[in-house]
Amino acid sequence: MNMAFTLSLYIARQFTYATLAVIAFLTGLITMFDFIDLLRRVSTRPNVPTSLVSEIAFLHIPFACLEILPFGVLLGGIICFWRLARTSELVVARAAGISAWQFLAGPVICAVLIGTVATTAVSPLSSVMYRRAEVLDRQYLRDNNGKSLNMTGGTLWLRQSDNGLVSHGTAIIHARKVRLSGGMLHVGGITVFRMGPDDDLMARIEAENGYLGKGRWILTTARLLRPDEMPEAMGEITLPADLTLAGVEESFASPDTLSVWALPGFIRQLRRSGFSTIRHRLHFQTLLTLPVLSGTMALVAAGFSMRPARRGGVVRMISFGVAAGFALFAISKIAAQFGETGTLPPLLAAWAPTVAGLCLAVTLLLHLEDG
Repeated sequence: MNMAFTLSLYIARQFTYATLAVIAFLTGLITMFDFIDLLRRVSTRPNVPTSLVSEIAFLHIPFACLEILPFGVLLGGIICFWRLARTSELVVARAAGISAWQFLAGPVICAVLIGTVATTAVSPLSSVMYRRAEVLDRQYLRDNNGKSLNMTGGTLWLRQSDNGLVSHGTAIIHARKVRLSGGMLHVGGITVFRMGPDDDLMARIEAENGYLGKGRWILTTARLLRPDEMPEAMGEITLPADLTLAGVEESFASPDTLSVWALPGFIRQLRRSGFSTIRHRLHFQTLLTLPVLSGTMALVAAGFSMRPARRGGVVRMISFGVAAGFALFAISKIAAQFGETGTLPPLLAAWAPTVAGLCLAVTLLLHLEDG
């Protein structure tokens, strides 16, 4: 038992080194291509400094690390187990009476721990950095005509163009209550700040209730407040709206900008407001599957790369292992598309590919180990 534990610890250490090295290499490769793509986009904007490109590419690193983590575990595991098989260390272990299930316990546990750290620690870091990158991208690299939207704590903040008072003006809309009912966006406790070209406050509108119609905001029981003037009751007023209801839904926080800890509360908030929570629930379940998926990839790597070199066909088996990993990735993406369209429940769309991959890996190892 002590020999099996020592060997499992040794293989786990080799597996961890190889996996982390592959993850670092793939992350660096993705970051380089991301940097090149950002440079291409900046080339049409002479006023954007190159340092901003470097900052955005740097902020994307944790997100890229999460995206390639399963492949890093798969390729790192294949490299580790192939080296051990080539040096006949696995043959010696089996000759000593240690089964594959015993010496694979360490690598699988390490893979699960890597996935757990990614979900619980890297995900919050990724969400913060990715949100900052999105802000910089939207501010300097996109043509959004001054429109931006944020929903936090059950309130709505919206910035849009406003030419009602002066040309090239801006309207900042704040609503303390947001609710979707009857295919319409209803807001309550509304404050509209109408700003001039130099961001100086021209007027403020306060209203108890309102809703988003076709190309316009309709506010009821409104009053107008101007600097150095008495409040003026307006009754029902209409303001132009740059966004449609679909645009409002799409502009809510992207799932990638929310950590695994923040997603449950945000999902409850969206559900109370009547908005669709499918994308956020799917992303939350995907993050929860990451530890299991990492362990599954470790088993897949072992099943396709532990073949003794003297038996031949090692390159073919490793190629099959890489192909199986890509197939699992493709299946997970297809399932995610079905989940986003509502065809599959988010729970099933996120977990089905992982469970299928786990069954494949266990079946392959049973065939190789027990005949």
